[in-house]
Amino acid sequence: MSSVTPDQPRRPAAGVGADGRPTGRSGGSRVPAPRAGETRRGRAPLAVAAGVAATGAALTSYLPVVLVLGLVQLSEEAGSVSGALRAGLAGWLLGHGVPLDTDAGPFGLAPLALAVLAVWRLIRAGVHTSRAIGARGRRSPRQALTAAGAVGVGYGLLGTLAAVLTGLGGSAVSPVRAGVTFALFGALAALAGAARTTGVAGLLVDRAPPRLRNGVRTGLVAGLLLLGAGAGAAGLAIATGGGDAADMIGAYHTGVTGQAGITLLSLAYAPNATVWSASYLLGPGFAVGIDTAVRTSEVSVGALPAVPLLAGLPSGPVDDVGAGLLAIPVLAGMAAGCLLARRLLRLAAQDRAEVTWPALLVPAALAGPVAGLLLGALAAASGGPLGGGRLAEIGPVSWQVAGAATAVIGVGALLGAAATRSLGKGRAPS
Repeated sequence: MSSVTPDQPRRPAAGVGADGRPTGRSGGSRVPAPRAGETRRGRAPLAVAAGVAATGAALTSYLPVVLVLGLVQLSEEAGSVSGALRAGLAGWLLGHGVPLDTDAGPFGLAPLALAVLAVWRLIRAGVHTSRAIGARGRRSPRQALTAAGAVGVGYGLLGTLAAVLTGLGGSAVSPVRAGVTFALFGALAALAGAARTTGVAGLLVDRAPPRLRNGVRTGLVAGLLLLGAGAGAAGLAIATGGGDAADMIGAYHTGVTGQAGITLLSLAYAPNATVWSASYLLGPGFAVGIDTAVRTSEVSVGALPAVPLLAGLPSGPVDDVGAGLLAIPVLAGMAAGCLLARRLLRLAAQDRAEVTWPALLVPAALAGPVAGLLLGALAAASGGPLGGGRLAEIGPVSWQVAGAATAVIGVGALLGAAATRSLGKGRAPS
């Protein structure tokens, strides 16, 4: 029998308010569901929100390209504003991974600095679109996918238009390939922002096993540490060859404006050099042309174009002193494993518990594959052809970088985590 007596007021059923209206959430939530036929004030239509967000992301990533290439083109006698705008469209397409078919052959070496800028702006586009349609904090995968897909469609249309306009200037670009590439690029980047804004990202993190979360975090930390070391090594090499780089820039005879453009163009490829340097430290190295290799054990290159970024290439294999560079990837893995162990020890100390070996070593072992996927993907994105001649192959081989990073960082993370736990005796210090 029911425990509620006749003279007791009954509580409203789950999902029904005291006035009999649906609340939209169980347990008598204070937020009522919209009535039938009620308009949602303050919410923009999906097409409008996604179109505005995608256009804004496109403009903020296109204008810097026009500025850089405009400085180079306007310094020439034959340069024009329309030519700078078309060159900017071509560079913008290239930054998203769309190759250009030129008279000298395919040009597909994408500047990763532009790609990073485009990803950041598209993430913000996903955030703005999710907020505009009222999906903030709803934890709805459908709304996150809808917002990201709408941004992707709008961005794909802009990529198709850019390909058509670029084709009018002489460079052959496939509008279909550009549209598909931009749509996928825009949807995936916008999904990151939409998932965070709607709360779907937090929901997935909460439902993931703790060992998987710790492994992904440790792998990303190790990969970023290695990229930081690669950036430092590349910067040091370019600074050491700074005289050669300055001579290369001066050899263009384009004046101050053109030299500034060439310098900014080289900086756009600085992230590429960072990935190549990390590949060099890992062992597989990279190529700067067909049948060439730049590794710690071998440097075999031929005639190179006068590009300031290539002034920091090593002249030969590393010597005994430089052999210490080979330890950097292992140290990056050990540092990430140490941070993992310290974090787990600190959490265990709060609960007055011990860190078991499986809880520590499983995430450390997962760090290797996670870092391998990250660095392998970056290696694939950092390379590409520079024409149809001997420079048709530039950059590292992605699967070699992924395999080396998986093994080296995995071993380093295991060593760092085990050593930290052993020194901590399984419990964080009080």
